[in-house]
Amino acid sequence: MKGKRNFFIGLVCAVLLAAFSSCKEDVQNTYSDYRAYFVCQNVNTVPPLNAALNSLGVFCTVRYDRSRFLFTDETGHSTPVNATAIAGNSSLQMGIAGFIVGLPNIPELGSSISVPVCYDLACPNCYSAYNISKSLQLKEGGYAACASCGRTYSLNNQGQISAGEGGISLFRYRVSYSGNTMVVNN
Repeated sequence: MKGKRNFFIGLVCAVLLAAFSSCKEDVQNTYSDYRAYFVCQNVNTVPPLNAALNSLGVFCTVRYDRSRFLFTDETGHSTPVNATAIAGNSSLQMGIAGFIVGLPNIPELGSSISVPVCYDLACPNCYSAYNISKSLQLKEGGYAACASCGRTYSLNNQGQISAGEGGISLFRYRVSYSGNTMVVNN
């Protein structure tokens, strides 16, 4: 009987050890280590961004292009805003390729309400594999697709791959939206 008990204790210890150990490459942090800092005051004056932050399942991209910011919705409609009109960007860091911002229609696990999210506009799998920034294209229904590798990411489901070869989820940044101001950072 004592031998069976020792065997059972050994088996339980082995199972627990296997359960609590993991490979480093299997773990992905929620937020990216890439530098990001962007402040947009007066969100209500930028229609694509205002819709993305106030409507479930709507997203827009934010890019910096020659002293102006381009805010583009899922249909491809862009609103340019002069960089000097957006205050608080003396330390501007646009991640790798810019941002995808929106309000997912699926709350995060453990939450009952959706809060705004921000992802990098670069395909994380192409960037990790080739160190080349391949920008994603917004698709209707809350998706972003990479023309280079063929992966599609669900923006409503924490940036996870929804179609294509396996890999890592979208790079994510912290975002806060209060009053009429949005701040992206990490």
